[in-house]
Amino acid sequence: MALSTKSDTLRNWVIHYTFFFLGLMLFGLGIAIAVKIQHLGLHPWDVLNVALSDKFGWSIGTWSVIVGMAVILVSLSISRKYINIGTFLNALLIGPFMDFFLWLDILPEASHTWFDYAWLLLAILIIGLAGGLYVAGGIGAGPRDGFMLTISDRTKLSVSQARIAVESIILIIGFLLGGPVHIVTFLYTLILSPVFQISLSVFVKLRDALTEKRPEQLKV
Repeated sequence: MALSTKSDTLRNWVIHYTFFFLGLMLFGLGIAIAVKIQHLGLHPWDVLNVALSDKFGWSIGTWSVIVGMAVILVSLSISRKYINIGTFLNALLIGPFMDFFLWLDILPEASHTWFDYAWLLLAILIIGLAGGLYVAGGIGAGPRDGFMLTISDRTKLSVSQARIAVESIILIIGFLLGGPVHIVTFLYTLILSPVFQISLSVFVKLRDALTEKRPEQLKV
C-alpha cells in the first residue's frame, strides 16, 4: 500500500522514504554483486537486462530502467491500480544504483571456485533483505511486481502462477538473446521468497516501532 503523506507527520514521512530508498540502494548492490559472477546464472529479469546490454550496448542499469519503464507502460494500458510514485522511483533508481556499485570497481571478480557460490548467496540474501526493506517503506510496488499483480487480476491466475508465467517468458527471451542462464537462475525464487517474507515482517515491525501514531489512530 502506498503511503499517504497528506495525513502523516514529517517524522513518519522521513522514516518511510528512508526505508524505501535504502532498500532500493541495497537492491542495486545485491544485483551488482550477482552480475559480477553471472556465469552461475541470474534472476530472469537480470538475464534479460544483461543480454540486452551485451547485444545492443549501454549499461545493464540503463536497460533495467528501460525495461522497467516499458513494463510500467504495459501495466498502465491494462490497469493503473498498482502504479504510483514508488513504482516509477523503483524503475528509475535501482539500475543506476547497480551501475554505480559496478563503476566503483570494488566488488569481487568471478573466481570460478566455490567462493563464487558464497558471493552469489550473499547477493541473493541482500536482494531479499532489500526487497523487504523497500516494501516496508510503503511507498509502492515495483514495476515488475505491479505488472504481475495486474496480470493476476486480469487472468484470474494466482500471483504465484502469474509470476511463474511472466518470468518464464522473460527468461526465454533473455536466453534467446544470449543472457546468462544457469542452475542458480532456477533457484533464485526458492531462496529469495523466504528471505523477503522474513525481512518484510521484521522491517514492518521496526517501521511501526519508529513511526508516530497519527491522530486518527489514537482515537478509541
